[in-house]
Amino acid sequence: MLSAPSQAAEARSPLASTVTSNGADVDAAPRTHDPDGPTARPLTAPATDADHIGSEAVDPSRRAPLSASKDALRRDYDSPEDSKPRHPAPSMKAGKDRKAVTAAAAAACEVGDFTSRTGSALVQQIKASTTDCVNTLFSVKGNDGYLAFREAQMVTVADALRDGSAAYPGDSSTGTPQLVLYLRAGYYVQYYDPETVGTYGTALRTAIRGGLDAFFASSHSSDVTDANGETLAEAVTLIDSAEENARYLYVLKRLLADYDSSYNDSWYMLNAVNNVYTVTFRGHQLPEFVKAVEDDPSLLDALRSFASDHLDLLGTDQSYLTSNAGRELARFLQEASLRTQVRTMVTDLLARTSMTGRTAPLWVGLAEMTDFYDRANCTAYGTCDLAERLRDAVLPVSFTCSSSIRIIAQQMTADELAASCTSLREQDAYFHRIAKDDGPVAQDGNSTIEVVAFDSSTDYQTYAGAIYGIDTNNGGMYLEGDPAAAGNQPRFIAYEAEWVRPEFQIWNLNHEYTHYLDGRFNMYGDFEAGISTPTIWWIEGFAEYVSYSYRDVTYDAALEQAGAQTYTLRTLFDTTYENADQTRVYNWGYLAVRYMLQSHRADVDTLLGHYRTGDWDAARTLLTSTIGTRYDADWATWLTACASGDCGTVTTPPDTTDECTGQDVRELGQDCARSGLAAAIGDYVYLYLYVPEGTAQLEITSSGGTGDADLYYSADGWATTSGYTDRATGSGNAHTLKISAPKAGAHYISLHAADGFDGVSVSTAY
Repeated sequence: MLSAPSQAAEARSPLASTVTSNGADVDAAPRTHDPDGPTARPLTAPATDADHIGSEAVDPSRRAPLSASKDALRRDYDSPEDSKPRHPAPSMKAGKDRKAVTAAAAAACEVGDFTSRTGSALVQQIKASTTDCVNTLFSVKGNDGYLAFREAQMVTVADALRDGSAAYPGDSSTGTPQLVLYLRAGYYVQYYDPETVGTYGTALRTAIRGGLDAFFASSHSSDVTDANGETLAEAVTLIDSAEENARYLYVLKRLLADYDSSYNDSWYMLNAVNNVYTVTFRGHQLPEFVKAVEDDPSLLDALRSFASDHLDLLGTDQSYLTSNAGRELARFLQEASLRTQVRTMVTDLLARTSMTGRTAPLWVGLAEMTDFYDRANCTAYGTCDLAERLRDAVLPVSFTCSSSIRIIAQQMTADELAASCTSLREQDAYFHRIAKDDGPVAQDGNSTIEVVAFDSSTDYQTYAGAIYGIDTNNGGMYLEGDPAAAGNQPRFIAYEAEWVRPEFQIWNLNHEYTHYLDGRFNMYGDFEAGISTPTIWWIEGFAEYVSYSYRDVTYDAALEQAGAQTYTLRTLFDTTYENADQTRVYNWGYLAVRYMLQSHRADVDTLLGHYRTGDWDAARTLLTSTIGTRYDADWATWLTACASGDCGTVTTPPDTTDECTGQDVRELGQDCARSGLAAAIGDYVYLYLYVPEGTAQLEITSSGGTGDADLYYSADGWATTSGYTDRATGSGNAHTLKISAPKAGAHYISLHAADGFDGVSVSTAY
């Protein structure tokens, strides 16, 4: 997944209803980050949704409603299996699916049903609607926002929450969750369009306090059930949406104190407890919240007690509850009036946990906070040079795959390293045959890639943020940086998919690597430039296409979407990280790219010509005007066939390199190959070619066959293991060397048999 720029404007907003958490790769330079609030963590294999919080720069005077349906991505490309923001915000668990509304639910929900009603009629409409329906109202805009959420409407709904809470039965039968969610939607929509919706004042503040007071006073609001948890979790978030963080400290303390193992059977109840950390995380932006804690610091005791009393949760599916308690306790280090008290508590918890092992999530969470808010006191905490210490302790494996690829890992065997390297190296040739590029785009110096592999998704989410300053609510992230900057090191950060063990797999390995190749050979400049117009359909769709087609894996999720006919091709050209959910970004991006490559290759070549020169406006004109809607009918026909299993044949583009024809079988040439090469272990196959004056780049590729051949190159004489200009080594026979501005004259290439090999080809192009 690529990571997109963070949006300071969203730093403090009432949370939107849901969040999708299956992202694809992201690329961006590591950044200084205020440790996020609660962290979203997948419970199982590919994470699903995580109703998370987390933000970047905060404007204390204006708290934007955090949209849970999108969080900044950047070409830090996230991978399509999970995603979350990285600001050590409290982490949320992604257990039960709470995905964006289904197309069917959305179609059955009309905004006019709400905008045309007032008073008791509005209340009845809300109660009669599904929560999925109410979820769609977070996206209401313009005059509909005014009609649905002006202050008088919100007061009516808040009063209905108050009046109904006394008889609240602990479930949704009386429409309480819909009322709470409607109020959350109102705060969200009003934040982003206050001039249209109107201001919220004393009348609503009085009404919302009455509604929340009554709900939390209800005896059934403490029931430990899914039925109650659905409403309770939203109500705790509503505290923050309404900026009533100071008033409801007692609710936060009660939830922390009441938690026990019975909560673990209910995702909603766990969500309710975790939402406590949302309220504390964002409460720091409200002076009255800080003052309330100063007056009654027992909230600090509640957070410390939860962390210390529930160390047993660390290493389990509920680990995030304990680590988030520590994070949010340590976040109070930013408040000078509370710092001395908090230092003592944090130091004690650090002493009871360790940098590695089962208690690491809590230790790292605490350490991140001290590093950000109290770095000058790092010696007392034992957290000085945090990122470097963690990197040294957690990522001891360093393995060179080739001259352009290095793997940094937490734990990988020799066979696992060899297999991963082979997969990456052999993807190079496949990518170039699809892309039909002429080498790197101008001013791109990202000639090497660092692949960081954590041992599991848990390790990734524990350590990657602290070491690399990234979001970890995803299936991996590509950090491109500035490709024109000297010394820039692109890397992607991933993890082993522990849920497929004993099979070994680095999750999204080929998707992430495609982002690196795409950024280097197809997309001019850095990621900010590349998304100056909507390009996400290509960026994420192409990464998905290459990953699935290269591995010869059927993308069942995308083919299933094809049958829904949800989007026209023209609509998909407008996809951004902000206006699309994960299904549209990845499943539909894949479908659009596959269709265009199979059916309109000439248009793709023209498009890539614009992308490679940074002519984003010309690319946009091609997509929106030249192509426009002209293919939409054919697209619909193709989708129908694809849904039935006939998407057309996805074949590996053939290697069309001709055999070299020189009489000397050792001589190579321009755009030709020598095949069937073989040697016994320790021996060499020697080759050479002549390069003309003015050659910009010489590319040398070895591939195919059996055994293990390493590729060596010399500009001055026969290349050997002890005398060479450049080399590409590692298991297997797939190696590539790129020589910039080679001198005119003879150049020497050899294959060295690290193990006996046979049937290998070497090709040269310039």
